[in-house]
Amino acid sequence: MEIKFNVKARETLQHLTPYTPGKPIWELQAELGLPNIIKLASNENPLGPSPRALDAIAGSLHDLHRYPDASTSRLRQSLAAKLELSPDQFIISNGGDELITLLSETFLETGDEVIICTPSFSEYEFGAHLMGATVVQVPLGENFQFDIDAIVGAVNELTKLLCLCSPNNPTGTYLPRGILHHLLDVLPKHIVVLMDAAYSQFATASDYTDGLEFVRAGYPVIVLQTFSKLYGLAGIRVGYGAAPETIIRQIAKVKEPFNVNALAQAAAAAALYDTEHVRLTLEANNRGKLQLYQGFQELGLSCVESMSNFVLVDIGPDAKRVYETLLARGIIVRFGGIWNLPHYLRISVGTREENAALLKEIASIMNQAE
Repeated sequence: MEIKFNVKARETLQHLTPYTPGKPIWELQAELGLPNIIKLASNENPLGPSPRALDAIAGSLHDLHRYPDASTSRLRQSLAAKLELSPDQFIISNGGDELITLLSETFLETGDEVIICTPSFSEYEFGAHLMGATVVQVPLGENFQFDIDAIVGAVNELTKLLCLCSPNNPTGTYLPRGILHHLLDVLPKHIVVLMDAAYSQFATASDYTDGLEFVRAGYPVIVLQTFSKLYGLAGIRVGYGAAPETIIRQIAKVKEPFNVNALAQAAAAAALYDTEHVRLTLEANNRGKLQLYQGFQELGLSCVESMSNFVLVDIGPDAKRVYETLLARGIIVRFGGIWNLPHYLRISVGTREENAALLKEIASIMNQAE
Protein backbone atom coordinates (compact mmCIF):
# COMPACT_ATOMS: atom_id res chain seq x y z
CA MET A 1 0.00 0.00 0.00
CA GLU A 2 1.40 3.37 -1.04
CA ILE A 3 1.15 6.11 1.55
CA LYS A 4 0.43 9.51 0.03
CA PHE A 5 1.37 12.67 1.85
CA ASN A 6 1.49 16.37 1.11
CA VAL A 7 4.38 17.79 3.09
CA LYS A 8 5.53 21.11 1.67
CA ALA A 9 8.99 22.57 2.07
CA ARG A 10 9.57 26.28 2.57
CA GLU A 11 8.81 28.30 -0.56
CA THR A 12 12.24 29.89 -0.55
CA LEU A 13 13.83 26.48 -1.20
CA GLN A 14 12.63 26.82 -4.79
CA HIS A 15 15.43 29.36 -5.25
CA LEU A 16 18.15 27.19 -3.74
CA THR A 17 20.68 25.42 -5.91
CA PRO A 18 22.88 22.92 -4.05
CA TYR A 19 26.60 23.60 -4.26
CA THR A 20 28.34 21.59 -6.97
CA PRO A 21 31.83 20.54 -5.84
CA GLY A 22 34.64 19.54 -8.16
CA LYS A 23 34.49 15.93 -9.31
CA PRO A 24 36.25 13.73 -6.72
CA ILE A 25 39.31 11.73 -7.73
CA TRP A 26 37.86 8.37 -6.72
CA GLU A 27 34.77 8.88 -8.88
CA LEU A 28 36.76 9.64 -12.02
CA GLN A 29 39.07 6.73 -11.31
CA ALA A 30 36.08 4.40 -11.16
CA GLU A 31 34.60 5.82 -14.36
CA LEU A 32 37.77 5.74 -16.44
CA GLY A 33 39.69 2.91 -14.84
CA LEU A 34 42.75 5.13 -14.57
CA PRO A 35 45.17 4.65 -11.65
CA ASN A 36 46.38 8.26 -11.66
CA ILE A 37 44.10 11.28 -11.71
CA ILE A 38 45.23 14.91 -11.60
CA LYS A 39 42.79 17.15 -9.75
CA LEU A 40 43.18 20.87 -10.39
CA ALA A 41 39.58 21.85 -9.72
CA SER A 42 39.12 22.70 -6.04
CA ASN A 43 42.09 24.96 -5.18
CA GLU A 44 43.48 22.42 -2.75
CA ASN A 45 47.06 22.46 -1.46
CA PRO A 46 49.08 20.21 -3.81
CA LEU A 47 51.72 19.67 -1.11
CA GLY A 48 49.21 18.03 1.21
CA PRO A 49 48.27 18.85 4.81
CA SER A 50 50.44 20.59 7.39
CA PRO A 51 52.72 17.99 9.04
CA ARG A 52 52.21 19.68 12.40
CA ALA A 53 48.46 19.30 11.93
CA LEU A 54 48.86 15.58 11.25
CA ASP A 55 50.88 15.18 14.45
CA ALA A 56 48.20 17.03 16.41
CA ILE A 57 45.49 14.79 14.98
CA ALA A 58 47.47 11.68 15.92
CA GLY A 59 47.92 12.99 19.45
CA SER A 60 44.19 13.65 19.84
CA LEU A 61 42.84 10.27 18.75
CA HIS A 62 42.75 8.80 22.24
CA ASP A 63 40.20 11.44 23.33
CA LEU A 64 37.61 10.80 20.62
CA HIS A 65 35.13 9.48 23.16
CA ARG A 66 34.88 13.04 24.52
CA TYR A 67 32.83 15.83 23.00
CA PRO A 68 34.89 18.61 21.41
CA ASP A 69 35.31 21.97 23.10
CA ALA A 70 32.09 23.79 22.21
CA SER A 71 33.76 27.17 22.74
CA THR A 72 36.87 26.28 20.67
CA SER A 73 38.90 28.13 23.31
CA ARG A 74 42.38 26.94 22.40
CA LEU A 75 42.03 27.74 18.71
CA ARG A 76 40.51 31.16 19.36
CA GLN A 77 43.33 31.99 21.76
CA SER A 78 45.93 30.91 19.20
CA LEU A 79 44.28 33.02 16.51
CA ALA A 80 44.08 36.01 18.84
CA ALA A 81 47.77 35.83 19.66
CA LYS A 82 48.76 35.48 16.01
CA LEU A 83 46.43 38.09 14.55
CA GLU A 84 46.45 40.69 17.36
CA LEU A 85 42.77 40.49 18.19
CA SER A 86 40.79 39.34 21.23
CA PRO A 87 39.66 35.70 21.47
CA ASP A 88 36.14 37.08 21.71
CA GLN A 89 36.50 38.51 18.21
CA PHE A 90 36.58 35.03 16.63
CA ILE A 91 33.99 32.42 15.83
CA ILE A 92 35.16 29.00 14.60
CA SER A 93 33.12 27.26 11.93
CA ASN A 94 32.86 24.01 10.01
CA GLY A 95 34.71 25.47 7.03
CA GLY A 96 34.02 28.86 5.51
CA ASP A 97 30.72 27.60 4.09
CA GLU A 98 29.15 27.25 7.53
CA LEU A 99 30.24 30.75 8.49
CA ILE A 100 28.38 32.17 5.48
CA THR A 101 25.25 30.27 6.50
CA LEU A 102 25.59 31.39 10.13
CA LEU A 103 26.01 35.00 9.03
CA SER A 104 22.87 34.73 6.90
CA GLU A 105 20.88 33.15 9.72
CA THR A 106 21.99 35.89 12.09
CA PHE A 107 21.34 39.02 10.07
CA LEU A 108 18.98 38.28 7.16
CA GLU A 109 15.21 38.30 7.10
CA THR A 110 12.65 38.04 4.29
CA GLY A 111 12.81 41.19 2.19
CA ASP A 112 16.39 42.11 3.08
CA GLU A 113 18.83 42.59 0.21
CA VAL A 114 22.28 41.07 -0.18
CA ILE A 115 24.77 42.59 -2.62
CA ILE A 116 27.07 40.11 -4.34
CA CYS A 117 29.79 41.01 -6.83
CA THR A 118 29.61 38.51 -9.67
CA PRO A 119 31.04 36.16 -10.72
CA SER A 120 31.97 34.92 -7.27
CA PHE A 121 31.49 32.12 -4.74
CA SER A 122 27.98 30.65 -5.02
CA GLU A 123 27.47 30.10 -1.28
CA TYR A 124 26.70 33.81 -0.74
CA GLU A 125 23.56 33.41 -2.85
CA PHE A 126 22.73 30.15 -1.07
CA GLY A 127 22.79 31.87 2.32
CA ALA A 128 20.63 34.75 1.09
CA HIS A 129 18.01 32.50 -0.51
CA LEU A 130 17.98 30.24 2.55
CA MET A 131 16.66 33.16 4.59
CA GLY A 132 14.30 34.49 1.93
CA ALA A 133 16.44 37.54 1.20
CA THR A 134 16.84 39.11 -2.23
CA VAL A 135 20.14 38.82 -4.10
CA VAL A 136 21.34 41.96 -5.86
CA GLN A 137 24.10 41.12 -8.31
CA VAL A 138 26.72 43.72 -9.18
CA PRO A 139 28.89 42.52 -12.09
CA LEU A 140 32.63 42.93 -11.86
CA GLY A 141 33.99 45.58 -14.19
CA GLU A 142 36.65 45.53 -16.87
CA ASN A 143 39.29 42.83 -16.40
CA PHE A 144 37.16 41.47 -13.53
CA GLN A 145 37.98 44.42 -11.26
CA PHE A 146 35.56 45.49 -8.52
CA ASP A 147 33.22 48.29 -9.61
CA ILE A 148 32.94 50.40 -6.46
CA ASP A 149 30.57 52.97 -7.98
CA ALA A 150 28.20 50.17 -9.00
CA ILE A 151 28.40 48.62 -5.52
CA VAL A 152 27.55 51.91 -3.82
CA GLY A 153 24.81 52.54 -6.37
CA ALA A 154 23.16 49.23 -5.49
CA VAL A 155 22.85 50.13 -1.79
CA ASN A 156 19.49 51.15 -0.38
CA GLU A 157 17.59 50.98 2.91
CA LEU A 158 16.91 47.26 2.36
CA THR A 159 20.58 46.36 1.98
CA LYS A 160 21.69 44.27 4.95
CA LEU A 161 24.76 42.38 3.78
CA LEU A 162 27.55 43.05 1.27
CA CYS A 163 29.68 40.07 0.22
CA LEU A 164 33.20 40.80 -1.02
CA CYS A 165 35.60 38.02 -1.99
CA SER A 166 39.20 39.21 -2.21
CA PRO A 167 41.10 37.58 -3.81
CA ASN A 168 37.95 36.73 -5.69
CA ASN A 169 36.97 33.20 -6.59
CA PRO A 170 37.00 32.43 -9.57
CA THR A 171 38.79 35.44 -11.06
CA GLY A 172 41.78 35.86 -8.72
CA THR A 173 41.36 39.66 -8.76
CA TYR A 174 41.33 41.68 -5.54
CA LEU A 175 40.08 44.82 -3.83
CA PRO A 176 42.91 47.28 -3.02
CA ARG A 177 43.20 48.56 0.54
CA GLY A 178 42.46 52.21 -0.21
CA ILE A 179 39.36 51.40 -2.22
CA LEU A 180 38.02 49.07 0.46
CA HIS A 181 38.67 51.74 3.11
CA HIS A 182 36.72 54.29 1.06
CA LEU A 183 33.87 51.84 0.55
CA LEU A 184 33.60 51.10 4.28
CA ASP A 185 33.52 54.81 5.05
CA VAL A 186 30.68 55.60 2.62
CA LEU A 187 28.50 52.57 3.35
CA PRO A 188 25.59 53.03 5.77
CA LYS A 189 26.57 51.51 9.10
CA HIS A 190 23.57 49.17 9.24
CA ILE A 191 25.22 47.04 6.55
CA VAL A 192 27.41 44.09 7.53
CA VAL A 193 30.34 43.54 5.18
CA LEU A 194 31.52 39.98 4.66
CA MET A 195 35.15 40.07 3.59
CA ASP A 196 35.87 36.58 2.29
CA ALA A 197 39.65 36.38 2.53
CA ALA A 198 39.94 32.61 2.15
CA TYR A 199 42.79 33.05 -0.32
CA SER A 200 44.43 36.05 1.33
CA GLN A 201 47.71 34.37 2.20
CA PHE A 202 48.46 33.85 -1.49
CA ALA A 203 48.10 37.54 -2.38
CA THR A 204 51.34 39.34 -3.22
CA ALA A 205 50.11 42.83 -4.21
CA SER A 206 51.51 45.57 -1.97
CA ASP A 207 48.10 47.24 -1.66
CA TYR A 208 46.21 44.07 -0.76
CA THR A 209 44.42 43.81 2.58
CA ASP A 210 42.81 40.81 4.22
CA GLY A 211 40.41 43.15 6.01
CA LEU A 212 41.60 42.43 9.55
CA GLU A 213 42.89 45.98 9.96
CA PHE A 214 39.31 47.20 9.52
CA VAL A 215 38.05 44.72 12.11
CA ARG A 216 40.62 46.18 14.52
CA ALA A 217 39.39 49.67 13.63
CA GLY A 218 35.83 48.74 14.61
CA TYR A 219 34.06 48.66 11.23
CA PRO A 220 31.03 46.31 10.86
CA VAL A 221 33.18 43.82 8.95
CA ILE A 222 33.49 40.08 9.38
CA VAL A 223 36.56 38.52 7.79
CA LEU A 224 36.24 34.91 6.65
CA GLN A 225 39.30 32.67 6.73
CA THR A 226 39.81 28.96 6.19
CA PHE A 227 42.36 26.28 6.95
CA SER A 228 41.41 24.42 3.75
CA LYS A 229 43.77 26.16 1.33
CA LEU A 230 47.11 27.33 2.70
CA TYR A 231 47.25 24.73 5.48
CA GLY A 232 45.91 21.84 3.39
CA LEU A 233 43.13 20.86 5.80
CA ALA A 234 40.15 20.86 3.42
CA GLY A 235 39.19 17.33 4.45
CA ILE A 236 38.48 18.17 8.08
CA ARG A 237 36.50 21.40 7.50
CA VAL A 238 37.58 24.22 9.76
CA GLY A 239 37.41 27.96 9.21
CA TYR A 240 36.73 31.08 11.21
CA GLY A 241 35.31 34.57 11.22
CA ALA A 242 36.93 37.62 12.79
CA ALA A 243 34.75 40.62 13.62
CA PRO A 244 33.91 43.14 16.35
CA GLU A 245 32.72 41.37 19.50
CA THR A 246 29.13 42.61 19.11
CA ILE A 247 28.85 40.86 15.75
CA ILE A 248 30.48 37.66 17.01
CA ARG A 249 28.11 37.50 20.00
CA GLN A 250 25.09 37.63 17.70
CA ILE A 251 26.41 34.92 15.36
CA ALA A 252 27.22 32.68 18.32
CA LYS A 253 23.51 32.54 19.14
CA VAL A 254 22.74 30.52 15.99
CA LYS A 255 25.84 28.31 16.01
CA GLU A 256 25.51 24.64 16.87
CA PRO A 257 27.38 23.83 20.13
CA PHE A 258 29.75 21.19 18.70
CA ASN A 259 30.05 22.42 15.12
CA VAL A 260 33.83 21.86 14.80
CA ASN A 261 35.15 18.43 15.71
CA ALA A 262 38.03 17.87 18.12
CA LEU A 263 40.52 16.71 15.47
CA ALA A 264 39.86 19.79 13.36
CA GLN A 265 40.37 22.09 16.33
CA ALA A 266 43.67 20.46 17.28
CA ALA A 267 44.92 20.36 13.70
CA ALA A 268 44.09 23.99 13.00
CA ALA A 269 45.78 25.25 16.17
CA ALA A 270 48.94 23.34 15.24
CA ALA A 271 48.89 24.34 11.56
CA LEU A 272 48.84 28.03 12.49
CA TYR A 273 52.47 27.74 13.55
CA ASP A 274 53.70 25.41 10.82
CA THR A 275 55.85 28.11 9.23
CA GLU A 276 57.86 25.66 7.11
CA HIS A 277 54.78 24.18 5.49
CA VAL A 278 53.45 27.67 4.81
CA ARG A 279 56.75 28.74 3.27
CA LEU A 280 56.94 25.73 1.00
CA THR A 281 53.31 26.13 -0.04
CA LEU A 282 53.70 29.79 -0.99
CA GLU A 283 56.92 29.16 -2.87
CA ALA A 284 55.36 26.28 -4.80
CA ASN A 285 52.31 28.38 -5.60
CA ASN A 286 54.32 31.30 -6.93
CA ARG A 287 56.45 29.01 -9.09
CA GLY A 288 53.39 27.13 -10.29
CA LYS A 289 51.55 30.28 -11.33
CA LEU A 290 54.53 31.47 -13.36
CA GLN A 291 54.70 28.04 -15.00
CA LEU A 292 51.03 28.23 -15.96
CA TYR A 293 51.28 31.86 -17.13
CA GLN A 294 54.19 30.99 -19.40
CA GLY A 295 52.51 27.84 -20.68
CA PHE A 296 49.28 29.64 -21.51
CA GLN A 297 51.19 32.42 -23.25
CA GLU A 298 52.99 29.87 -25.43
CA LEU A 299 49.61 28.38 -26.33
CA GLY A 300 48.26 31.80 -27.27
CA LEU A 301 45.80 31.81 -24.38
CA SER A 302 45.14 34.82 -22.17
CA CYS A 303 44.57 34.52 -18.44
CA VAL A 304 43.77 36.79 -15.53
CA GLU A 305 46.64 37.73 -13.23
CA SER A 306 45.77 35.94 -10.02
CA MET A 307 46.41 36.82 -6.39
CA SER A 308 45.35 33.32 -5.41
CA ASN A 309 46.25 29.65 -5.93
CA PHE A 310 44.29 29.26 -9.17
CA VAL A 311 44.27 30.84 -12.61
CA LEU A 312 41.27 31.76 -14.76
CA VAL A 313 42.21 31.16 -18.40
CA ASP A 314 40.29 32.18 -21.52
CA ILE A 315 40.09 29.08 -23.73
CA GLY A 316 37.50 30.52 -26.10
CA PRO A 317 34.31 28.97 -27.54
CA ASP A 318 35.78 25.46 -27.18
CA ALA A 319 36.23 25.75 -23.40
CA LYS A 320 33.58 23.16 -22.56
CA ARG A 321 34.98 20.67 -25.08
CA VAL A 322 38.48 21.19 -23.68
CA TYR A 323 37.15 20.68 -20.16
CA GLU A 324 35.35 17.46 -21.09
CA THR A 325 38.36 16.12 -23.02
CA LEU A 326 40.68 16.86 -20.09
CA LEU A 327 38.25 15.01 -17.84
CA ALA A 328 38.27 12.01 -20.18
CA ARG A 329 42.07 12.04 -19.99
CA GLY A 330 42.10 12.07 -16.19
CA ILE A 331 42.61 15.78 -15.47
CA ILE A 332 39.91 17.56 -13.44
CA VAL A 333 39.55 21.35 -13.78
CA ARG A 334 36.58 23.71 -13.39
CA PHE A 335 34.45 24.76 -16.35
CA GLY A 336 33.59 28.46 -16.19
CA GLY A 337 30.02 27.91 -17.29
CA ILE A 338 28.98 27.54 -13.64
CA TRP A 339 29.85 31.25 -13.24
CA ASN A 340 28.40 32.27 -16.61
CA LEU A 341 31.92 32.33 -18.03
CA PRO A 342 31.54 29.70 -20.78
CA HIS A 343 34.84 30.59 -22.48
CA TYR A 344 36.93 30.07 -19.34
CA LEU A 345 38.46 27.33 -17.24
CA ARG A 346 39.54 27.83 -13.64
CA ILE A 347 42.66 25.82 -12.98
CA SER A 348 44.16 25.25 -9.54
CA VAL A 349 47.92 25.55 -9.26
CA GLY A 350 49.32 22.04 -8.86
CA THR A 351 52.76 20.58 -8.53
CA ARG A 352 55.28 21.22 -11.31
CA GLU A 353 54.57 17.79 -12.77
CA GLU A 354 50.79 18.27 -12.62
CA ASN A 355 50.99 21.70 -14.25
CA ALA A 356 53.22 20.33 -17.01
CA ALA A 357 50.84 17.45 -17.68
CA LEU A 358 47.89 19.84 -17.87
CA LEU A 359 49.63 22.17 -20.33
CA LYS A 360 50.69 19.23 -22.49
CA GLU A 361 47.13 17.92 -22.71
CA ILE A 362 45.65 21.34 -23.49
CA ALA A 363 48.21 21.75 -26.29
CA SER A 364 47.29 18.31 -27.63
CA ILE A 365 43.56 19.07 -27.56
CA MET A 366 44.02 22.42 -29.28
CA ASN A 367 46.23 20.89 -31.98
CA GLN A 368 43.63 18.20 -32.69
CA ALA A 369 41.00 20.88 -33.22
CA GLU A 370 43.02 22.59 -35.95
